[in-house]
Amino acid sequence: MHETAYIALYEKGELEERIDALREILKECRLCPRECKLNRLDGEKGYCQAGADLTISSAFPHFGEEPPLVGHYGSGTIFLTNCNLRCIFCQNYDISHLGQGERITGSELAQYMIGLQRRGCHNINFVTPTHYVPQIVAALPEAIGLGLEVPLVYNCGGYESLEVIRLLDGIVDIYMPDAKFSREEDATRYCNAPNYPQVMQKILLEMHRQVGDLMLDERGIAYRGLLIRHLVMPNGVAGTKETLSFIAKRLSVHSYVNVMDQYRPLHRSGEYPEIDRRITYREYREAIKIAKGEGLYRGF
Repeated sequence: MHETAYIALYEKGELEERIDALREILKECRLCPRECKLNRLDGEKGYCQAGADLTISSAFPHFGEEPPLVGHYGSGTIFLTNCNLRCIFCQNYDISHLGQGERITGSELAQYMIGLQRRGCHNINFVTPTHYVPQIVAALPEAIGLGLEVPLVYNCGGYESLEVIRLLDGIVDIYMPDAKFSREEDATRYCNAPNYPQVMQKILLEMHRQVGDLMLDERGIAYRGLLIRHLVMPNGVAGTKETLSFIAKRLSVHSYVNVMDQYRPLHRSGEYPEIDRRITYREYREAIKIAKGEGLYRGF
C-alpha cells in the first residue's frame, strides 16, 4: 500500500499545527471565499448555515463514484450537511440547503472512518467538506491512532479558500473538485458566487501543484492526485469549452476529468427555463468532442 500523505505529516508532528491554524479560522470564518467572518466556535452561522458542530447525513461504502475510487469494495463516503455554494439545482438539496443530518463529535467521526476502512473501502471520501475542514482534520489524530491508513478524498464544489487548501497540503491525498462554471454571469445566477470561475481556476492550480495528476495502483485504484468533475448543463450554461480548455492548457492533458451527464432539473431549477430539462445526447456528445479536441483522454 502507498503511504498516505497525512500519516507522514502526523509522524513529523506537523498535523497538530495545521489543526490549530484551521481552528483559528473558525473564529472569524473564512473557510471559503464568502468570508462571512462570523465566530463559528460560538455557534454563529453564515451563508453555509453550519455552526461549530460537525454534522453529517450519512456514511457508507459508495459504489456510484468514479471507478478509480470505487475499486472492488467501494469509496468510504461521508456526506457532510450544509454547503457553501447552495446551487439552485442541487440534487442533494435536502442535505445542502435544508440541513438534514445528525451532529457528531470528532471521536465519532474517527470511528466512522475506521469503520469504513474495516469494511474494505479504498478511501475516505468527504463530500462537501469545505465548511467543516477544521473539524475533519481535528479528528485525524484519533483515527490514525486507531489505524487509519487509506487515502483521504476531498470531494468539493470547487469554491474554496486558497489559504485553507494550502493548509491541507500533505493531508489530502486525492482532490476531487467540481469545475462548475466558466462565466461570472452563470455562477451568479445559479449559485450566487460571481467570482466562482476565477476562484475555481486558482484552486485547481493549487490542488494540482500539491498532488499532480491522478495516480492509480496496479489494481486501477486511485491513491493520489487530482480528479476533476465537470457537469454538462443544458444550453451550454456550464461553459464546457472554456473549462476543459483551462484544464488541458493550464493543468495537464493527463488530467482525469469526469465529464458528467447526470444533470437533472431539481430543487429550484423550474424557476429557470434554460435549465429546466435534462441535457440532450447531442449536448453530451459535443462536450466529449470538446474534451478530446483539447487533448484530454482520461475519465470520460
